[in-house]
Amino acid sequence: MNLEFSPEEITFRDEVRTFIAENYPVELRGKQDEGDELSKEDFLSWHKVLAKKGWVAPAWPVEYGGTGWTPTQRYIWSEETARADCIRLMPFGLTMVGPVIYTFGTPEQKAKFLPRILSGEDWWCQGYSEPGSGSDLASLRTKAVQDGDHYVVNGQKTWTTMAQHADWGFFLVRTNADAKQQEGISFLLVDMKTPGIEVRPIITLGGEHEVNEVWLEDVRVPVENRVYEENKGWTCAKFLLAHERSGIAGVAASKRGVERIKEIAKTEMDDDRPLLTNPFFRRKVAELEMDLTALEYTELRTLAGEAQGKGPGPESSLLKIKGSEIQQRITELTLEAAGHYGAPYFRGFGEGDNEHPIGPEYANRSAPVYFNVRKTTIYGGSNEIQRNIIAKMVLGL
Repeated sequence: MNLEFSPEEITFRDEVRTFIAENYPVELRGKQDEGDELSKEDFLSWHKVLAKKGWVAPAWPVEYGGTGWTPTQRYIWSEETARADCIRLMPFGLTMVGPVIYTFGTPEQKAKFLPRILSGEDWWCQGYSEPGSGSDLASLRTKAVQDGDHYVVNGQKTWTTMAQHADWGFFLVRTNADAKQQEGISFLLVDMKTPGIEVRPIITLGGEHEVNEVWLEDVRVPVENRVYEENKGWTCAKFLLAHERSGIAGVAASKRGVERIKEIAKTEMDDDRPLLTNPFFRRKVAELEMDLTALEYTELRTLAGEAQGKGPGPESSLLKIKGSEIQQRITELTLEAAGHYGAPYFRGFGEGDNEHPIGPEYANRSAPVYFNVRKTTIYGGSNEIQRNIIAKMVLGL
């Protein structure tokens, strides 16, 4: 495998690097540096910059607003945005429901929704998980009954990320209670301002309002907002999850995370010795780097397959498992490096007019981030379920 960039690719990399340096919102960078909670407007500020440039959806087909970049250019883009500590764009519209709509949607749905996803006019959320239906998603119970040209939806969704900001949501609902579980599900696009929808916050251990419960009571959804055929929504769901799992790998961001750990470990600690002089800690970092390199090669092979017209397959489960586990190990090592300075800090602790959080700057968010990243091995299909998929689809067991 030739990992050297061509002269044209190096030129592209330099263009990307320059664009980010000149156009990344200064106010957003300041909030990131201070560890402030980001608002909807903060996330959209970078989104809108990229939308104006035409770079907001690199993986989309050109006819729907994509960049036409090669897989290598998309890889370079992810590397450079991670290198520059750019925030991650919200994936629910761009990398999840957008591909479902341009793959399975009607011409009217494509014309209505895709431009507004690209521009950032519509913020999306995902209505998949329910109490008792997470890893066993096909057992979901939220029900939709057709009444004329509408469905009437009743049920509950949970862990709905950023639903408090959402204009639209994509929901899996049961439209045939008598069919096999996977064969009675439909995929609906729901206006979150529809009467009967209530969003209730769930506050995480890190103190953030990131996830929510969503309650639906007699919510009327036009039948024209169903994507693909009735009772065939599981096809859309599997397609979407394959894309989501590939994205969860987060190789570029993890590489930057390892760099930060090494930077922290090179600084003098309380005993005046850099942590990286500790052979046990140094071994943990080395093992992490080796696993991350192996994951990167797997991701590159996946990109090569996409260049040949192959969509994400069972390998997306491999990327999801290793990517999420590596992300957790990065937060574990960061918290270990922070030591006792990491333990007490949550948002707002030790802050005031003339005060600053306790301990070194890198310790400020180490505990909340550690707690938050515990979820990565669960969402997008738990890692236990991904191992079952690999056993069946890859190993043939």
